[in-house]
Amino acid sequence: MTETGQDRRLAAVWRDARVVEVRHHGDRAVILRLDVPDRVIHRPGQHYVVRLRAEDGYTASRSYSAVSAPSDDVVELYVERVPDGEVSGFLAEVVEPGDLLECRGPIGRWFAWDGTTPALGVGGGSGVAPLVSMLRHGLDVGRPELLSLAVSARTAADLPYREELEAAGALVALSRAPGGFRLDAASIGAVADPGATAFVCGSTRFTLAMESHLLSAGQPTDSIRVERFGPTGDEEETDE
Repeated sequence: MTETGQDRRLAAVWRDARVVEVRHHGDRAVILRLDVPDRVIHRPGQHYVVRLRAEDGYTASRSYSAVSAPSDDVVELYVERVPDGEVSGFLAEVVEPGDLLECRGPIGRWFAWDGTTPALGVGGGSGVAPLVSMLRHGLDVGRPELLSLAVSARTAADLPYREELEAAGALVALSRAPGGFRLDAASIGAVADPGATAFVCGSTRFTLAMESHLLSAGQPTDSIRVERFGPTGDEEETDE
């Protein structure tokens, strides 16, 4: 899964992707599956930019991690609805199968896993999206044992792809579920692996806490890769 200069040039081109499936995750998010023409095969952890264009020429764009495995025929995106979000609101409420969406990608080389080396994924809320892509890829290539996962949300209903993550043996922390717990220094210390690359994805508050816990557990600084996004309300809690 080596990325070439030609791949990066092609990934920068805007394409009209056709929406082939729309699934809603309660009222908090939507899962879109897109048929992207002449697409560059992504690496787990990379993202796509989706752009909306109004009749007056105004545009708005947002980035969303690929959830699908590279082997999937289509690109799957998990879009969390943001209050008053002009892009996420449109994607969650208006888009239907058959619609065309402008997109470009895949983008990102730092936060990407090739499925051949040990990895640890730590995600909060919708931050599990790129980790699910890694999980699916690990299963596809027959090396699921290379990837360990620790994920967090307030309740089971708040955690995207919960059943898939649980089936893979992920450590699932549900802070507001009966008998639940939070990802803290002790739980992260139990999964830290100095020999693995640690991929941490979530809000700024979450990723800063997880990075601190990993470092305290002996995870080398240069082995930690972080993908941050804005606050998401019911995303997750830490012990901070």
